[in-house]
Amino acid sequence: MRIVSLAGGIGGARFLRGLLTTAPDSEITVIGNTGDDISLFGLRVCPDLDTVMYTLGGGINEEQGWGRREESHVVKEELAAYGVEPQWFGLGDRDFATHIVRTQMLDAGYPLSAVTEALCARWQPGVRLIPMSDDRTETHVVISDERGRRAVHFQEWWVRLRASVPAEQIILVGADQAVPAPGVLEAVAAADVVLLPPSNPVVSIGTILQIKGIREALEGKTVVGVSPIVGGAPVRGMADACLTAIGVPTTAQAVLELYGPALVDGWLVAEEDAGVALDGVEVEARPLIMHDLDSAAALARAALDMAVRLASPVTSTPSPTDTPATDTPRTDVSPGEGA
Repeated sequence: MRIVSLAGGIGGARFLRGLLTTAPDSEITVIGNTGDDISLFGLRVCPDLDTVMYTLGGGINEEQGWGRREESHVVKEELAAYGVEPQWFGLGDRDFATHIVRTQMLDAGYPLSAVTEALCARWQPGVRLIPMSDDRTETHVVISDERGRRAVHFQEWWVRLRASVPAEQIILVGADQAVPAPGVLEAVAAADVVLLPPSNPVVSIGTILQIKGIREALEGKTVVGVSPIVGGAPVRGMADACLTAIGVPTTAQAVLELYGPALVDGWLVAEEDAGVALDGVEVEARPLIMHDLDSAAALARAALDMAVRLASPVTSTPSPTDTPATDTPRTDVSPGEGA
């Protein structure tokens, strides 16, 4: 089976680990969010791509859900001793190596998709990981504080400010010029099903959907999403602050409506959100919290089972009295039916 999944960081990575467990023989392509990318200390950092790569490759800090396990922070401490900013974004020593290799390859002229493939050659994540675009995009947030109304990088708003200053606007800078990375649209076209893990609907999944051509390609496929909201609160992180910024309530219903029936065919919600409904979308209530690998695998299996069922054509069993047509061509067969 050919599966495409869109993914942000921690939630997406843990869902994908469950998917690999429950569908080990599938061909899985992951389209990763790069709106969170930032340049620090002269290095290009891709937090969501790295979180997926480390998680699936066995190198993630399990307690944090991001960064490397068995990490040290000598370089960070030395930079702080020199007074180098920013000091609010912590990179570990092992993590620095990834960003150095990435930046060297980018400076040598390699596109981000090729760099990501090279990095994954070490980690062997078990999926094909592709950035949403090779073009540089960055999510910026417009805020008003004691310094006035200004735009800051999403990471500063998220990490340093902890989203404590309300976002007036969230903008993906460069989205108007960005095109999908090589392989993105081809993977979607070839996919049997598409899954949307419980990633941030504004700055992870929503960001990927802003790259021209991706949403349109997905609307022609069977797509099942998993709600990132449980009982009116984000599963993790501060997705509520992002939703508020775009005028969307923090509910599973509102996120489903944000995606819309043109994109989503199936929607998994938490059991406490069982009343969610939208015309044209099949909704099921399931346990959504991924406590461990088993619960992540169960959630991935539920999403995959729903997608496979929705993607399968409904056929009726002929009655014994039906007379089969032996030489009349059918005119109601869609492309690929019976493949």
